[in-house]
Amino acid sequence: MKPLLSMLFVLATCTSAVPQGTRIVTAAEANGTYRYRRNEIKILALGHNKLRIQMELTYEYKTSSGPMANVGEASGEATIENDAAVFHPQDTQNCTITIKFLRGNKIKVTEDRTIECGFGMNVTSEGTYTKIKSGKPKFDSDH
Repeated sequence: MKPLLSMLFVLATCTSAVPQGTRIVTAAEANGTYRYRRNEIKILALGHNKLRIQMELTYEYKTSSGPMANVGEASGEATIENDAAVFHPQDTQNCTITIKFLRGNKIKVTEDRTIECGFGMNVTSEGTYTKIKSGKPKFDSDH
């Protein structure tokens, strides 16, 4: 009986440490490929609150010569806590990208100091993305 009471106490203590309304994102929820307009983000849970991230970003516009596009990319590791991940792309000093996992296979991406991200003129990762493919994504470096 004592071991059962001890286990219930530990369980109650551990669950009360997570604030009410906080949602923990599972690897299955996070893993996949997300798209917003022409932008694509690939995410893979690595364990220990780490995510592998790859972003391929496009800003399309029209000119008198025809359609044009500026592109940007970023990759690296993000740290996730509960339902939000913070990502600092490799080779940037002050760029911070926050990825908030929403219900319904969506993520909301915001940038702090967009100009510091070095994506190119008008290229941004910001937006609400929808998961287009679940499971482990194929990264460019996997070829």
